[in-house]
Amino acid sequence: MELANRVKTLTPSSTLAITAKAKELKKQGHDVIALGAGEPDFNTPEFILNAAQNAMREGMTKYTPSGGIVELKQAIVSKFKADNHLDYSTDQIIVTTGAKHALYTLFQVLLNEGDEVIIPAPYWVSYPEQVKLAGGSPVFLTASEENGFKLTPAQLENAITDKTKAVIINSPSNPTGMMYTEEELKQIGEVCLRHDILIVSDEIYEKLIYSGDPHISIAQLSSDLQEQTVVINGVSKSHAMTGWRIGYAAGPIAIIKAMTSLASHSTSNPTSIAQYAALAAYQMDGEPVEGMKQVFAERLEKLYELLLEIPGVTCIKPKGAFYLFPNVEEASRNNGFASVDEWVSALLEEEKVALVPGSGFGSPNNVRLSYATSMEALIEAATRIKRFVLKHQS
Repeated sequence: MELANRVKTLTPSSTLAITAKAKELKKQGHDVIALGAGEPDFNTPEFILNAAQNAMREGMTKYTPSGGIVELKQAIVSKFKADNHLDYSTDQIIVTTGAKHALYTLFQVLLNEGDEVIIPAPYWVSYPEQVKLAGGSPVFLTASEENGFKLTPAQLENAITDKTKAVIINSPSNPTGMMYTEEELKQIGEVCLRHDILIVSDEIYEKLIYSGDPHISIAQLSSDLQEQTVVINGVSKSHAMTGWRIGYAAGPIAIIKAMTSLASHSTSNPTSIAQYAALAAYQMDGEPVEGMKQVFAERLEKLYELLLEIPGVTCIKPKGAFYLFPNVEEASRNNGFASVDEWVSALLEEEKVALVPGSGFGSPNNVRLSYATSMEALIEAATRIKRFVLKHQS
């Protein structure tokens, strides 16, 4: 039986492909160091686990409202007020089955056939696929390394057509770890307001910033920008809750209402127990992420230092998330490989180090390394990569 056209255009996830290959080598008994993980290597904090257990014992195991329990929505409203100086009502919030589902649902209710969404490259691998699944057309703009992998207002202005519906801003970014400054966001916001372009602001790595710079949401810069923006966030990265699948979107009431209606026919509701766990995450005083963040910061410093010692490898130091995105084009070329993808494949075969090729993120000269693994593994991985480069040096 022939499949629907909408799935024929999907590009397989490069992250999942390299992960699958690494797992297969591990099954064969090889000592593989996998640096492809997009999740914290910490367990969910104990107080959140306890809250989930209590919810189960107290019978919170039934259907909930499609857009999430009101208590969690209220906690999210309070979080926006405290962290981002943003005022939302609960009818401007939808709780979803992960931030990925929030994005998917948003594009489904927003896009008609042929509508364009501007996506800065490098980009998270699911952005273009979700746009295509909604009938839209992704428009890629290269955010150069010289500009810190960030989109410029001039690039955005020049790319807008009468079909442009939205632009995606991801700060801190996956895969680069870069962050937009307040002034950069203001200038991008001015372009969007002038052309009536919706801003999709993915802020899932908001809590993982190591540079001392504050996180700035483009929605907090003015009331006009707040009305023009849908903010995407969740507890996956901040509270080590990737598998719980709780994310959310905040934005104009009409958009959130449409997303909630669609969710009622797709997922019914996010998992009830996970919602109560997320509620505990946001009600807890203090920042349970701080200990985790400190460990990430130490790993970043060490891995960044080691990467710069490898011939032909350059790297912009990230400010957030838990990824490094070095340029290995020179190393790959000097090692005699036709592409970085081939270099990555050979590295995995010979040295058993799994990196994610940048081609999947729209940046074929780079690779993504996650430092969401132990310091010991990171040091050993860097040692193996350097050995591989020196061995193949022409």
